[in-house]
Formats: sequence, structure tokens, C-alpha cells
Amino acid sequence: MPSKDSPAFFREEGGVFHGNDPARGPWSPDHCHAGPVTGLVVRAAEGAVGPGKVLTRLTIDVLRPLPLSGLVVSVEVDRATRTLSTTRVEVHDLDGTRCVAGTSMHLARKDLGAVPTAQVAAPRFEEAEERPSVLVGGIHDKPSFGHFIDMAFHDGAHAVPGPKTVWMRVPPVLEGEEPSPIQSICPLADCGNGISWNAPPSVLGFMNTDLTLQIHREPVSDWMASTSVSHWQGNGVGMSQSVLFDTEGPVGVALQTLVLHPPR
Repeated sequence: MPSKDSPAFFREEGGVFHGNDPARGPWSPDHCHAGPVTGLVVRAAEGAVGPGKVLTRLTIDVLRPLPLSGLVVSVEVDRATRTLSTTRVEVHDLDGTRCVAGTSMHLARKDLGAVPTAQVAAPRFEEAEERPSVLVGGIHDKPSFGHFIDMAFHDGAHAVPGPKTVWMRVPPVLEGEEPSPIQSICPLADCGNGISWNAPPSVLGFMNTDLTLQIHREPVSDWMASTSVSHWQGNGVGMSQSVLFDTEGPVGVALQTLVLHPPR
């Protein structure tokens, strides 16, 4: 089912966010993919700070599995000056257990006109080919995240291991609400490990325990790309690093720490 026809990741009832099928992760039929939940965290941080500042950095620690059945998001502004604001955001399950802890940095918006910037090679969406999602594998057979996103690939790269560039278009974060550009890039930012895996999950699992998202420009297109590489080590630790793009060029980077484990 393509993303444009998909339900949103979440619906809200009385301050509780309930996951729809697109929010379901690959590892459990009862838990969320962390990418859509990161979108909820950004939504809370942006709402607390207001539109006068742009979110430039978000770091979340995924402490426990994230139940589809319901999540509660709380936010506190730590510091607010004319130049910057910082927040602390937490996500709890319906029993009050903390599942995610995060912090964000927001900088004041300015209009400096044209400024010098680095000229870097960027993938071109018109040169990519739409193909079925590579993020549909898992240990259950229920509809999940990968079934509800659109993907496009370069140079024939598809279901192969190693570094690659993937374009992605995703459903909105919340029913009845247009997501902000940074909310929209969160699901892609949390997919670096799934994009650049070095062996399939049947050989070695690769779950992320955190996500750091650094943004220098808000995306302007529905389609966004991630050029990702994963570094796996025999000590059971890995890292995924991604450069993020929209159709106009680079917008930021994403980093994940990975726990590697034998297949279950």
C-alpha cells in the first residue's frame, strides 16, 4: 500500500497516541518502529518552543519497547533565549514506564539571504527508480512500517547488503494533522540501519538503541533520501551513519548506535 493512500502513523485520543499499522516495527507485532515515535517527539519539542526557532538537533535514547497500544509524550523547555531553546522530551507507556528520553536544540530563524555554502554531490530523485520496500522483513506477519512507505533506489541497488542511497516517502505522523518538515524526515532518519545492513536479520540482528538527528535546513519535498553506511563489529556493537537529502540537496545527518545479536 503506497504511503499516499496509507493511514497516519498515529491517532490521538485524550492525549494518548495509539499506533496504526504503519507505526508497527519489524521486531514485534505489538511495538512501534522508533522512527514514527521520533516524529511525535519532534512534534512535542516544536510545539513547546514555537515557530520562531527551528529544530537543529535531536537526540533520543530508546530505553524500552514502544507499545502500539498507547504512548504519552511530555515535554519541558529547559532554556529559552533569543538565540536558542532546548527541551527535554519523554515518552511513557500507559503504565507510566519511561520508554524514550530525548533532548532537542532549536535556533532562532534568520533571513541572511544567499550565503556561501559547500557544494557537495547529492542524489537526484529523477534518476532513482521506484521499487518495493526493502523494510518489510521481520519476525511477524502483521502489516508494519515497511508496507506503508514508498521507496526508490539508484543504480539497481535494492535488496542487497552494504551502503546505499534510498529515497523514501512516508505517511503523516498524526491523523488529521499536516506534519512539519522535520517530523516528516524522522522515519527516514531512523532507517539507516535498515537501509545499509551488512547481512539480513536471519544472519544477524541489528537494532538501534538511540538516534541523533542534526538538521541544517528544513526539507521542502515529500520524497527524501538517506545515503547510509553501517559499521558492524565483532564485539556486538555497530553504528549507522546517514546523510539526509531532499530533492534540493543535503539537509542533515543521522547517527544510530546498534546492538548486534544472533537471530532469534
